[in-house]
Amino acid sequence: MRQKLARVLGGVAMLALVASTAACGGGGDDAAEGDSCGYKIAFFGALTGSSAALGINENNGVKLAVEQYNKENADCKVELVSLDSQGSPDQAPQLAQQAIDDEKILGVVGPAFSGESEAANPLFAEAGLVHITASATRPSLAEQGWKTFFRVVGNDLSQGPAAGIYIRDVLKADRVFVIDDQSAYGAGLADEVKKVLGSAVVGTDKIQGEGKQADFSATVTKVKNANVKAIFFGGYYQEAGLLRKQLTAAGVTAVMVGGDGVNDPAFIESAGQAAAEGTVITCACAPATEARGTFVEDYKALHGVEPGTYSDTAYDAATILLSGIKQGVKTREAMLEYVRNYNGQGVAANYRFTENGEMDPAEVRVWAYKVKDGKVVPDQEIPKA
Repeated sequence: MRQKLARVLGGVAMLALVASTAACGGGGDDAAEGDSCGYKIAFFGALTGSSAALGINENNGVKLAVEQYNKENADCKVELVSLDSQGSPDQAPQLAQQAIDDEKILGVVGPAFSGESEAANPLFAEAGLVHITASATRPSLAEQGWKTFFRVVGNDLSQGPAAGIYIRDVLKADRVFVIDDQSAYGAGLADEVKKVLGSAVVGTDKIQGEGKQADFSATVTKVKNANVKAIFFGGYYQEAGLLRKQLTAAGVTAVMVGGDGVNDPAFIESAGQAAAEGTVITCACAPATEARGTFVEDYKALHGVEPGTYSDTAYDAATILLSGIKQGVKTREAMLEYVRNYNGQGVAANYRFTENGEMDPAEVRVWAYKVKDGKVVPDQEIPKA
């Protein structure tokens, strides 16, 4: 998912260090007991700001992986450094450099969004620091020649067509209106949907994302006049919720379909439960609540809530890095080689990577979710063709 070409709404990105240095001094929870070998991994994503909900989901997954690893390896614990980007490409380079300058960081889970990935990834590539995104889905991220880039979810070339297939074959909508927020993620996803639907798309419009727009009356009027059966929105939950609320208030009953950027309870809060009901959300991820093993129970025990979107894929990305350390990886160069050749089962999927860092296409799954009774629940897996 995700993938946000954003500008921070205000303030300076906060650097949150969720780490311990039991052997090196300092405080924190992740290595508070036992010995620390000094090795670290980092999470890079929004922990504050308008997109924080998704970043927190991922960071919590990474926290669980680190906690479990440290319990099993008490004689050589790993520290977690959480870097709060606020989802902003403007903040990404300085945070990337901060991670690079800490030579004990052997790998990064993230960046979480595509926009910040575009800003940070060239620096990671130059420094030889492995980064595994659990959610940034813009296809072009894998086309830049960044040897350190890896992705544990399918990109928008899988999610976009699947959303179009769902609209065409499940909703059977022959009149569709497509809207995007002009972000790298939202516009790219909308373009892929339009390719599948072709002439069924009878209208399009663009809004401003990043919290810059709250009144969508002009777009609502266009949708209402188009008399459509379905609406696709490429963007994030904050705008999607307001848009759905205003569409419903205007009497538009067409089903809204959104990408994984909408997959958060905050969408329902913004739209209101009645207006949000029936909204369809796609994601190149299986339901986190159906992850393998004891992941769901362990996550709830640690955080007090069920795992959210990308909690499981972030957990798996962290586990890949931690398994490298367990196998004796002590340098960034060795970690890059380890991840490049990785082949293993996680709680969300089986992972092996193509030459450009993409998840093996055979392992990619796209699901549709639906808002039902005020919750986002799994609907069905969408066929790839």
